[in-house]
Amino acid sequence: MLQISNLTKSYGTQVLLDAVSFNLNGGERAGLVGRNGHGKTTLFRLILGEEHADSGSISVPAGYTIGHLSQHIDFSEQTVIAEACLGLPQNNDGRDESFKAKAILSGLGFTEEDFLRHPSEFSGGFQVRLSLAKVLVSEPDLLLLDEPTNYLDILSIRWLTRFLRNWKGELIIITHDRRFMDSVTTHTILIHRCKVRKIEGPTGKLYEQIAMEEELYERTRQNDEKKRRETEEFINRFRAKATKASAVQSRVKALNKMERLEKLGDIQDLDFSFRSAPFAGKWLMNVEDLCFGFTSGGPRLIDGLTFAVGKQDRIAVIGKNGKGKTTLLNLLTKELSPKSGEVRLHDSLRPAYFGQTNIARLNPTKTVVQEIMDASPELGQTAARSLCGLMMFEGDNALKKVSVLSGGEKSRVLLGKLLVSPANLLLLDEPTNHLDMQSVESLVEALVGFDGAVIIVTHSEMVLEALANRLIVFDNGKVSLFEGTYREFLDRVGWSDEPSPQAQSAKSAPVAAINTNRKDLRRQRADIVAERSKALTPLQKKIETLEKDIMRVEQQMEQDTQAIAAASQKGAALAIRDLSRSMHEGRQKIETLFAELETVTAVHDGRAKEFDERMNGMMAEA
Repeated sequence: MLQISNLTKSYGTQVLLDAVSFNLNGGERAGLVGRNGHGKTTLFRLILGEEHADSGSISVPAGYTIGHLSQHIDFSEQTVIAEACLGLPQNNDGRDESFKAKAILSGLGFTEEDFLRHPSEFSGGFQVRLSLAKVLVSEPDLLLLDEPTNYLDILSIRWLTRFLRNWKGELIIITHDRRFMDSVTTHTILIHRCKVRKIEGPTGKLYEQIAMEEELYERTRQNDEKKRRETEEFINRFRAKATKASAVQSRVKALNKMERLEKLGDIQDLDFSFRSAPFAGKWLMNVEDLCFGFTSGGPRLIDGLTFAVGKQDRIAVIGKNGKGKTTLLNLLTKELSPKSGEVRLHDSLRPAYFGQTNIARLNPTKTVVQEIMDASPELGQTAARSLCGLMMFEGDNALKKVSVLSGGEKSRVLLGKLLVSPANLLLLDEPTNHLDMQSVESLVEALVGFDGAVIIVTHSEMVLEALANRLIVFDNGKVSLFEGTYREFLDRVGWSDEPSPQAQSAKSAPVAAINTNRKDLRRQRADIVAERSKALTPLQKKIETLEKDIMRVEQQMEQDTQAIAAASQKGAALAIRDLSRSMHEGRQKIETLFAELETVTAVHDGRAKEFDERMNGMMAEA
């Protein structure tokens, strides 16, 4: 349980959190939302004790553990698996629980061969995944995740989604992907106008509530202002008339009692609108038999890829990280040369490219407005400053040098340069990573309405389903073109690392027929029934015992929770400590019981399936 009371935090004159209070109760998984710069990451740092509040308090029970993905990567072990196992909770019975670390590492994209490699051999993105694995395997009471999907590919995100849905402790997650957040959370916490609101339910429900409340507030404010003006006009009109003195004084008193509602300040959103360049042809680009590999004798990332880009295409490039998605964009933009094959560009093609490494191409000595003007020399100072405002660089912020900008701010500068560059083909490499939820949705809306073609690398299934009508898929060691939407791809093909749609829906293969006559069939059926009962009855009893034990421990934990609440009101520190320890032990006990229950249930179901298949085979024979 996490309790935050009257928490205030400011930096100079900028107030981020103003006397905010909320609780995170047992088992709640909350999505933390709010625009960039409004205090989400700051709240995490306050909870972790990395920063201190101006006032207010953050309370957790004794023994309550908090896990988070650290920004500082530091490895001490010689292998990936040994490093991941450092996160395992200590147990006193000597059990080897490295299987938990292996399962999480596999889900995050590591292969069995990777387990024995040194962590330093991996890219920065995979080192972040290793750090995430250490946090997940540690099974903290509260898990804090700040944009965990930024370094994951689409398959790892799908695995993480399933993992977090089954998270037994508490969770607070920050992510720009609304679909991902809503799929794993039970509650939503919003930082808005320096205050915090928490509700049960998805993000959309909370945003709708806030919009309705602010609309009602504004109508009330306008009505109050109208009444105030009318009252002031009455006072001014009749102040000098003795016969109206009593009425005037009554109105003056009423005016003094009227509470003045301040007009709510505007909260700026990114305003995307891409400039399209005319194109009269059919195909912007033709790619024929494209092949590429970084070494002459090594494996090819791309082998024999052929496709054409039409002027209204929305092509998404999807697959695991490190398989060639960014390389493909660099080939299409002629920043790399293919080993064989050809990329033919139409004479009227005007591309605009947002790449992962393009941030490094910004001039650190130039200001934001200078970078915008460099992208479109015909753009005047006034128009450039106006565009800077749309990209949330208002006033003097447009005069900031690139060298002092954050990664997210630099991404906004790059997007601003794209907005002023007339284009008929946008090539975008993960453009959503440094945007907040509202900005991502604004970008998607602009891309849908863009009068030109789009080729986008993204791991966001929300973006894929909203935008893509064709796919270039890197999967199972090859790259291929899929003509259809992402949902059609999942329904008809699916990922090689996941059960195929056909496999999930196909009926079980029939077992071999039993060669015997009808008299023997009846005898064999009786034998199978007896064998089934002998095999499954002990397993069923074990399952029932484990379920009763889990219910007993859960009931005890519920009693402990009520006792902690009572002890907190009395300030009984020793009782709180003992109860917290008891709850922690209870959680561990439940985890152990559930693990055993899953194992026994799997054995039971597997044996039952075997007997059912044998019986079905005999029925078919009869």
